[in-house]
Amino acid sequence: MSFDLSICCMGAGYVGGPTMAVIAKNCPNIRVCVVDLNAKQIDAWNSAELPIYEPGLKEVVESCRGKNLFFSTSIESEIALADIVFISVNTPTKTQGIGAGRAANIKNCELCARTIAKVATTNKIVVEKSTVPVRTADAVRRVLACNDKGLEFQVLSNPEFLAEGTAIDDLEKPSRVLIGGEETPGGQAAIAKLVSVYANWVPSSQIITTNLWSSELSKLVANAFLAQRVSSINSISALCESTGADVSEISRAIGSDPRIGPRFLQSSVGFGGSCFQKDILNLVYLCETFGLDECAEYWHQVIKMNDYQKSRFTQKMVSRMFNTATGKKIAILGFAFKKDTGDTRETASAFVCRDLMQEKARLHVYDPQVKREQMMIEFDYTLNVNTTTEPDLEKLITTETDVYKACEGAHAIAVLTEWDEFKGLDYERIYKGMSKPAFVFDGRNVVDIKTLREIGFEVYAIGKPWPKE
Repeated sequence: MSFDLSICCMGAGYVGGPTMAVIAKNCPNIRVCVVDLNAKQIDAWNSAELPIYEPGLKEVVESCRGKNLFFSTSIESEIALADIVFISVNTPTKTQGIGAGRAANIKNCELCARTIAKVATTNKIVVEKSTVPVRTADAVRRVLACNDKGLEFQVLSNPEFLAEGTAIDDLEKPSRVLIGGEETPGGQAAIAKLVSVYANWVPSSQIITTNLWSSELSKLVANAFLAQRVSSINSISALCESTGADVSEISRAIGSDPRIGPRFLQSSVGFGGSCFQKDILNLVYLCETFGLDECAEYWHQVIKMNDYQKSRFTQKMVSRMFNTATGKKIAILGFAFKKDTGDTRETASAFVCRDLMQEKARLHVYDPQVKREQMMIEFDYTLNVNTTTEPDLEKLITTETDVYKACEGAHAIAVLTEWDEFKGLDYERIYKGMSKPAFVFDGRNVVDIKTLREIGFEVYAIGKPWPKE
């Protein structure tokens, strides 16, 4: 079968895989191939068990895989074949060197650009899909311009605005598609080409075109604003617990104001995921780089409030359990950073678990989508918690596949992910099998506090009036 256009995506992760699958589904006349160095990841994309969980993703992939959607480790040949190459690789926060702890490491983006320049035999449009610092496109463009074949490359910015758990919906019915490019004839032609791809299913009114730098910065700012709302309501949750106010009632009251709106006003144990913290730290570093120290500190406070919320939750748990968690069994309900995803990156649950392990609590973790191996990787990568730094790690963490077994004999339950199933558990059965007094610490405000207290639980929830002792 012949195709009108060929797209190659470098990176088979949370963004590249779903985005390319939806493009392939809506553009049967376009050949789409996702490439990656990780053969295990590619094999999973070609199997019945995809490497990531996202509602609706499997159905989309299976509807076009092998027809116009392909997953391959043949990186160089697929780049050579493509008209448009998306760069969708990880840009983690630097852990050492200049800007460590704040700046994004764009090494992977640069390596992609060098590979494209090396193997390309025709002119190409190169699209930044990764979240990158503003003016990264300039570095990519300069690397590409150094090719010795006389080729021309147009570099575009097309940031993703996906929320895990609703990624397929976000791609099928996006609130906006943002495309930034150079204000030159070549740049405008490249923008038009990419617009024509999205126009197969996205209304033209929702496709926004800008210059490169506005597009790159918009992604960081979008995540910063969303995270700011979460930290803002979480700061109020602490005040509610001290005054007897109810954060849910406050959220409903202020969210009814059309100037504010109800989104991202649900108080919790803290935000997680791969984007919010990384992108805000990147924004902080950019502000510092340009000497905007007051701006940098303003955005850094969003991160500090998030850290405070996680540590505050653990401190409340320990203090309510008679100031000791040593040797106590605590059921951890949920390890993913949010419901409807198996993603554990920067999950608040990991931080709470770490702090409880330092108290020598025995944790029994249940999450319907997270495997033990993935959990341990997150402990090690984000928190440097492993069998070397915590010799008792394997003893302190037990993973369960049955939520009731996780709760059996527990002194306390900590709800750390808002999975819907946690709302409908048989809490009378759970209460009977727990040590008494039986505590529930709700970090997501999903349980029915009144009902659980009637059963006999001592229930403590984020931003809710706490019972008098």
